[in-house]
Amino acid sequence: MSALFPLELKAAETARRGQRLVGPVDVRLEGAGCTVVIGPNGAGKTSLLRLMHGTARLTGGSLRWGCGEAEARQRQAFVFQQPVMLCRSVEENLAYPLRARGVARGEARAKARAWAERVGLGAMLGRQAPVLSGGERQKLALARALIIGPEVLFLDEPCAALDGAATRDIEAILSEAKAGGTALVMATHDMGQARRLGDEVLFLLSGRVRERGPAQAFFEGPETAEAQAFLRGDII
Repeated sequence: MSALFPLELKAAETARRGQRLVGPVDVRLEGAGCTVVIGPNGAGKTSLLRLMHGTARLTGGSLRWGCGEAEARQRQAFVFQQPVMLCRSVEENLAYPLRARGVARGEARAKARAWAERVGLGAMLGRQAPVLSGGERQKLALARALIIGPEVLFLDEPCAALDGAATRDIEAILSEAKAGGTALVMATHDMGQARRLGDEVLFLLSGRVRERGPAQAFFEGPETAEAQAFLRGDII
């Protein structure tokens, strides 16, 4: 277990304009494998990830990392469903987070080229990022997040708008990252993806964690009636 973990939420809540989006939530993450966050639309999956990451304000309860908040922010990354691309080349997009951390230009560019090759974008180093296809942009977003060596990577529906081939490529990158020791916390609506990548499941409903457990046990026999209905495809 790294100094970053555990991540512990106790009665944690986040609200916007007086409306509670998530909580109260009691969760402790130990920083191993892939935690998949599932639930129906509007369950609070994105808000929970943003709360953990620190981009949603904690409005109740507590959230603590194993290290200080400032250090924790430097040791994590977030990939959004619709990644934001800098209006720069692929190489410059990849070098940017390293340069922002004080890495010398030459070293940053060398690492950018290596990561581009690693995710299948080696032939596109000079191409402007905003004109890439959806799958290429998501690969770039993943490489840009992973290039800093985060100990935990948060992912919000990273394959929601992608075809099967692009999804396979993204999952291969995530599997490699997980095997290398990066903890993944991923919201997904794709139960096949959750089964393939997940080591544990957090099932959310109405902003609350209704069930948690090892992924295999959850998918073979969820304990709660709500989770059973969700996996059947019922409207809950």
